Amino acid sequence: MPCNADADGSAMNILFINPPNSGKSIPEEQYAIRDIKMIFRGEPLALETLAGNLEGHQVAITDLKAAPDSLWEDVEGMRPDVVGLTGVACEANAVLDIARRIKDRIDPVVVVGGHHASCDPAFFNREGVDYVVAGLGKQSFRDLIDAIERGTVADGVPGVAKTDPGGPLCLVPRRFTPADLVDDRPPRYDLVAQHRDKYVMSGVGGKIGFVATAFGCTHRCAFCAVPNITGGRYLTHSVDAVMRDIGLLGDIPLIRLTDANTFGDATASEALGRRIIDSGMMKKFVADVRSDTVVRRPELFQLWKEAGLATAVIGFEEISDQRLAAFNKKTILATNIQAMEILKNLGIRIIGDFIVSPDYGPADFKALERFAVSHAIDLPLPSILTPLPGTPLYETMKDRITIHDLDYYTFLNAVVPTRMPEEDFYATYAALWKRFMSLKHG
Repeated sequence: MPCNADADGSAMNILFINPPNSGKSIPEEQYAIRDIKMIFRGEPLALETLAGNLEGHQVAITDLKAAPDSLWEDVEGMRPDVVGLTGVACEANAVLDIARRIKDRIDPVVVVGGHHASCDPAFFNREGVDYVVAGLGKQSFRDLIDAIERGTVADGVPGVAKTDPGGPLCLVPRRFTPADLVDDRPPRYDLVAQHRDKYVMSGVGGKIGFVATAFGCTHRCAFCAVPNITGGRYLTHSVDAVMRDIGLLGDIPLIRLTDANTFGDATASEALGRRIIDSGMMKKFVADVRSDTVVRRPELFQLWKEAGLATAVIGFEEISDQRLAAFNKKTILATNIQAMEILKNLGIRIIGDFIVSPDYGPADFKALERFAVSHAIDLPLPSILTPLPGTPLYETMKDRITIHDLDYYTFLNAVVPTRMPEEDFYATYAALWKRFMSLKHG
């Protein structure tokens, strides 16, 4: 494998690649239904974070979501020794394709990480990929780079697997701890500064910056892949690190806290909220919130309203206690309703995530629509239940799955048979989507 490192182990050229918007649409391909669109336009924070822990090396990020035609110009311009790629399930095939083409062209060391690699690392045990990083990768990736430089990678790197196409993928276990957050190394926001105007959030509006306050989650919802990232632990950044990262984003007025559960540690969240208030910064924040946290700690959200929390994203998921229990959501409908009332009284907008089961019939769609409208949820977002590999839901549903092509795992396709005739299911879902998009209260 080529390497431009000097004999003394000095700088390597490392290129991170954010894959393009990916995925296929059954409604569009088979039924000419084009009303269902969910385009992600956020910055590649995971790659910015990895880059921040690579001092001593030349690092760049190619964001194919923001600049779809920039791949080969960047590859040829840098001639990287190492290429790192990340992706969620619906991007996995695109990641493999990019890896193989780059491997054929310049033969760098190719490393794949991210959500899908953490849930199903064996998927990337294929030609074109040299290493797979599973789980939180800020320190794991740095450890891998150091081992490559020292020539000790064959000894194994915790959290990393060397690929062996045709054979088993042997991942070296890693127990994730707060040290894996590498608090003292900020994200390299500067590496995508040229795309900053393109990073916006649908339903909130305006230019947005991403900041992480925590990784992992305190719960184990059956459909969720997030616990895989940290081996089931919930790890929080220090208040100092979060404040530093917000400051690095300069005059960007809207900050998206990217954690799956921002308020999972109420003590840490209170300390951060008070620090933001004391700083006098005039930012607005969007954060993911559990409804039971709102109900247990309404005073925390009063504090955060003062700190600038403008929008809470809540995974309501369902309007049936039975279905919520089946998801291991550990909350009930009454709690969801109470949380909405608390947030609305505080003047905090609500984006409500809902899961539409392929088992839905017409009455289920109608009931969900009535619920969202009657409770004046500012932006209801209905996704289709999708059993991601590596989740408990996948183990429960895998025998029912009829579509295994990950390009369709966008949360906008049913990968198991629908109870309604399929065309009717998608037509009804599209109508619900259009109705919800027309609400946008507040």
